[in-house]
Amino acid sequence: MTSTLDRPSVRRVIDALAAAGSDAQVIELAATARSARDAAASLGCDLGAIVKSLVFTIGGAPVMALVAGDRRCDTGALRAELGLPGKVERADAEAVKRATGFSIGGVAPLAHEGALPILIDESLGRFDPVYAAAGHPHCVFAVKLDELVRVSGGRLSAAVSKAPG
Repeated sequence: MTSTLDRPSVRRVIDALAAAGSDAQVIELAATARSARDAAASLGCDLGAIVKSLVFTIGGAPVMALVAGDRRCDTGALRAELGLPGKVERADAEAVKRATGFSIGGVAPLAHEGALPILIDESLGRFDPVYAAAGHPHCVFAVKLDELVRVSGGRLSAAVSKAPG
């Protein structure tokens, strides 16, 4: 049986991490990491240590927010911090795949089809490491927050997330 690590979408992440000079290694999980809760349970870590790769469109243009698993994206702050006009909408599965090259449940914070503006939740700094999707629902990689900022090309934001409720 072939390993999930051999899938093209996962190889893209492995190759992008290597090209960025990162030591981060992709981890193949026995259980799914399709959702932040699933990933935290599979890894035995805090929900907040999971990086949710959320794709939205603002005025039709795709953008990404990397948000801690125990937080929600503040879409108003996302629009304001990126300085983009237009309505913020959650991208559907087809738009996510088109913008990132990944299917929902395995959307990595790097190795996208094209350049995406990315904001990264500063609250992820509560955890070391954090875990991000690696191109498949059974694959993640562990990374320090400053390394995530570097390899994703995103920028930190204190306003992009808020506590649920």
